[in-house]
Amino acid sequence: MKTIGLLGGMSWESSATYYKIINEYTNELLGAQNNAKSVLLTVNFEEIERLQHQNRWDEATDILIEASKSLQNAGADFIVICTNTMHKLLPKISLHVEIPFLHIAEATAKEINKDGVKKVLLLGTKFTMQESFYKDKLIENGIDVVVPNEQDMQIVHKVIYDELCLGKTLKKSREDFVQIINKSKEIEGVILGCTEIGMLISQDDIDFKVYDTTLIHAKEAVRMAI
Repeated sequence: MKTIGLLGGMSWESSATYYKIINEYTNELLGAQNNAKSVLLTVNFEEIERLQHQNRWDEATDILIEASKSLQNAGADFIVICTNTMHKLLPKISLHVEIPFLHIAEATAKEINKDGVKKVLLLGTKFTMQESFYKDKLIENGIDVVVPNEQDMQIVHKVIYDELCLGKTLKKSREDFVQIINKSKEIEGVILGCTEIGMLISQDDIDFKVYDTTLIHAKEAVRMAI
């Protein structure tokens, strides 16, 4: 079994979910007393969040490079960045680390293609929804991606940072997300493209096929490890 390097803390709420899923799924596959071999390093999200919103991405990159090196030095065989947004920095981070990274968008695209789904709504932070670093990975895999309008993007972004990253799940926010999803036309699925969104909504809340990136990424890490 390979050792999974978990780069977490963005936020710690979703990192805890990763840890739980990875160990439960390992035991589901292997049985007995088996759990995953892993190394978890968490950064301070207060610092990362500030750098994100001040557009100081180079400084955020430096933090994640050092964190990734620490995971490598601690014996990780590959790294899982436990957040969608910070995959924006992966091309630069990977230049400084010898072990591979498991890309969250590539794992998600693989799952979507398995279902034959061709058009999806992407929900996440504004960085993930507006920029190309994430959407391009889906488009390269033949998936048509749509995002909410600007006003709805603001709602999703605010809920993520002001509520979910602090462990708050509010009924009103769940209703807002469901309404935003139901506005979308001709989609076949919805990507929960922020690792905290699965705390708020699930397949039970909407009719479209739900792709929870936390669940997909964590399970793919287990399969890669064993």
